[in-house]
Amino acid sequence: MKGWIHHWGMGLLLALCATPLSAQQTIKIATIAPDGSVWMKELRAAAADVQAKTQGRVTVKFFPGGVMGSDAVVLRKIRLGQLQGGAVTGSDLSGVCRDATVYTVPFQFNNQAEVDAVRKVVDPMLADCFQKGGMRMLGLAGGGFAYLMSTHELRTRDDLRSSKVWVPANDRVGEMTFKNGGITPIPLPISDVFTSLQTGLVDTVVNTTSGAVILQWHSKVKYMIDLPLTYVPAYFLVEDKALGKLAPADQAAMLQAFAAAMARIDTTNRRENVQALAAMKHGGTQLLTPPPVEAARWRDIGVTTSRQLEQQNAFTPAVTAAIRRVLASLRGGN
Repeated sequence: MKGWIHHWGMGLLLALCATPLSAQQTIKIATIAPDGSVWMKELRAAAADVQAKTQGRVTVKFFPGGVMGSDAVVLRKIRLGQLQGGAVTGSDLSGVCRDATVYTVPFQFNNQAEVDAVRKVVDPMLADCFQKGGMRMLGLAGGGFAYLMSTHELRTRDDLRSSKVWVPANDRVGEMTFKNGGITPIPLPISDVFTSLQTGLVDTVVNTTSGAVILQWHSKVKYMIDLPLTYVPAYFLVEDKALGKLAPADQAAMLQAFAAAMARIDTTNRRENVQALAAMKHGGTQLLTPPPVEAARWRDIGVTTSRQLEQQNAFTPAVTAAIRRVLASLRGGN
């Protein structure tokens, strides 16, 4: 009997050792998007899909509303293992992928059709770039075009020079653009902007219309310059090491569910921007159309910034060449 018990016990021990200790995984994701937003509704739906398809082996836990701090803090927590991923913007991601902010070059795109054509070619290149940096891009959602918004009237560049202009912390492209326009911006994490508008630390910001509504900035700004400044992407990233702990089938379920969710968010954002603009106008925000000469000055600043970035080798030559090639074909260039 003792021999049987001994062999049974050894067999059980071997079976336990052969069973992965990480059979159940919790993926912790942080985002600035507040609970109740379209972003969180779609991401939570994807998380439920993952949990169902993996039969509970994979749980995705969210920390919305910026409770984990700025994007820079979130990335640091991912490196420390306190988080496994985040839905973040590009400004703090350059340390992971050199090309993370390539879509934000000012006045690079004339319209959404150009963005769509470029993204078909460049999104996969960005995914490869992030994976080389140890992160898996589960999806990219375009936030749309961003505009200058202010608590006071802006008619000329001189009006802007006397303003307290916010730029995202670590946003090299944004800082360069404003400095080329003779403006010294105030860099802050996006999570600090609402309070800074309240206190007067900043009075002028750049955001998409839906972003301004989601983050409640629209309740503070009174004017918006009707000139698209830049295109805003948001990435859903998970640490490659965390995904590597999942069984292949569970990885596939995670990739599929969140890629689909980000695609839906991408589509919804376009509609949300139109609705948000209507809500802002209804709430009293005035649209200011800059005179042609002022618009031309700002576009010239965009050209200058783009050239500087290229001279500084800010982005991978292959990515910038791909963007230039697609835009040239659309615009009838060579």
